[in-house]
Amino acid sequence: MTRPLIPGIIAMAAIVVASNILVQHLFGQWLTWGAFTYPFAFLVTDLMNRFYGASAARRVVLAGFVAGLLCSFVGTQIVGEFGPLVTLRIALGSGLAFLTAQLLDVSIFDKLRAGSWWRAPLASTLIGATADTAIFFTVAFSAMLIWIEPGNDVSWATEALPLLGVGPIAPLWVSLAVADWGVKLALAIVALVPFRLIIQKFHPAVI
Repeated sequence: MTRPLIPGIIAMAAIVVASNILVQHLFGQWLTWGAFTYPFAFLVTDLMNRFYGASAARRVVLAGFVAGLLCSFVGTQIVGEFGPLVTLRIALGSGLAFLTAQLLDVSIFDKLRAGSWWRAPLASTLIGATADTAIFFTVAFSAMLIWIEPGNDVSWATEALPLLGVGPIAPLWVSLAVADWGVKLALAIVALVPFRLIIQKFHPAVI
């Protein structure tokens, strides 16, 4: 059963590694380049779920989680201008967010798999992506969780600013989360195109 999953495992690991690298580079004021690559992890999970079932999809998720742990470990060893590239809170938030969101995606997809072809991937990705954003940014930057890593100064992320530069006053990390969430929702819709094309080619009976 493991051998057919190798393409999915490789794709998931590649996305996780690429996203961990690209998250270090800004795209505009509110996003990083990693925001545009990571959401495709949900596409990989959904394809594996469609082809091989929920159990197989969870194995692919686990592979991605391990890749993420390795990236976080490497990041903690690299010191940038403001300290380690990956802090304990970022590593913890990233791991919890990935595992929770992806397993939620697997479960929801599995429950909806018998419906219209687009319903399972869209609903599971939207809900999973929302959970991912909420968990990561809250754990990594919320002032309420400063006790997780007291020595990590996240005051820059809690600075009160207009939401996305135009809305009500909110901590900076909330603007970052909302922008990230918006990209994930948009890409959830875009990802329906490759999902349908791949399913049509390799599993046309479900379309």
